[in-house]
Amino acid sequence: MIPEHRHTYNAAFTNERYQEMLADIEQQLPGQLDFRVAETPIFIPALLKKKLIKAGDDIIEVIQQNNFKELTEAAIPAHQRVPGDEGRPEFLTFDFAVCRDANGELEPQLIEMQGFPSLYAFQSWLPGIFHQHFPIADTVSAFLEVANEEEYWAEMHRFLLGNEASENVILLEIYPEKQKTRIDFALTKKFWGIDAVCLTKVRKSGRQLFYEKDGRQIPIKRIYNRVIFDELERYPNLPGEFRLTDDVDVTWVGHPNWFFRVSKYTLPLLSGPFVPPSYFLHELSSYPADLENYVLKPLFSFAGAGVRLHVTAEDLDALPDKQHYLLQRKVHYEPVVQSPDGLVKAEIRLLYIWHSDQPRPRLLCGLSRLSRGEMIGVDFNKNKDWVGGTTPLFER
Repeated sequence: MIPEHRHTYNAAFTNERYQEMLADIEQQLPGQLDFRVAETPIFIPALLKKKLIKAGDDIIEVIQQNNFKELTEAAIPAHQRVPGDEGRPEFLTFDFAVCRDANGELEPQLIEMQGFPSLYAFQSWLPGIFHQHFPIADTVSAFLEVANEEEYWAEMHRFLLGNEASENVILLEIYPEKQKTRIDFALTKKFWGIDAVCLTKVRKSGRQLFYEKDGRQIPIKRIYNRVIFDELERYPNLPGEFRLTDDVDVTWVGHPNWFFRVSKYTLPLLSGPFVPPSYFLHELSSYPADLENYVLKPLFSFAGAGVRLHVTAEDLDALPDKQHYLLQRKVHYEPVVQSPDGLVKAEIRLLYIWHSDQPRPRLLCGLSRLSRGEMIGVDFNKNKDWVGGTTPLFER
């Protein structure tokens, strides 16, 4: 998207250099990379960067409304509501498709959003890996409201640990060693000293939580939560003493209730030039006349599960639980990333954190995904190259 950067990168690219980069990742973090890293970063021009920031600011204004919690109360399933002080959403991630507007200019269009952490360690580390293996000019940067990776890591250290020792803070997940995102857990440990602990291994005594380390029972003071309820539902008989919905004495770094409040459920509350119209299905008295231009999304799922790109009125009428779905107007991804054999579609995720002592969230960096398929996601890009996860590099 920035022609001079793209030409320089592609001229230097060979599959051998790409394989060397992957081998470097494997050498540094053996057995941890379990998803496809794309062959290239994405170069984001200044105008698109400006529009992305504006789009994020517009969403944050809605989240900051005094009645936002009231508007999103119904988003939290009763059996998955977690007690404790919700505070505010300490993590915000917004996914935008790269599209073109009526004037032919690049613009972002909102696809999804989460009040839940993403790959905050990995996405600060991956740009450096690309820099080591390919020619990338200093006129682009992976970082936005921080200057560089060192400042980023210091900011996240303060944010995740607060005033606690690192051993009293855990990254909570279900069987973390099996998760596709485990490379991020390994880097979280490397950068901030936080261990990934399985939900089944957390011990409970009254309102206190503990985990075992080096034969000692370590008190848990803060939980950096990475457990997704949708996945938790797949383990109805999960062993262990602690349930996520227990009322316990911990500080949540990212209270689980925000996973539901800032989600697909929020989309119908938004409007603006970078937000395609969305509707709760059960609130529609009639369907849009151009239903072929809409996508059906289940409210309580993640990673594209259950999304239907092609629906009819008969399909919608047959749904027994319409309150669990929304219709969102389709966006048309513009193939904009030049690969050796054609153009590739792109999606950009903005990664924010929100300190308790700051009035607004802070935009730190981003995550990108490349796709040749009908949707962004692994299942739609099997056996393809120049697809997968990568890093956006923003024009300074």
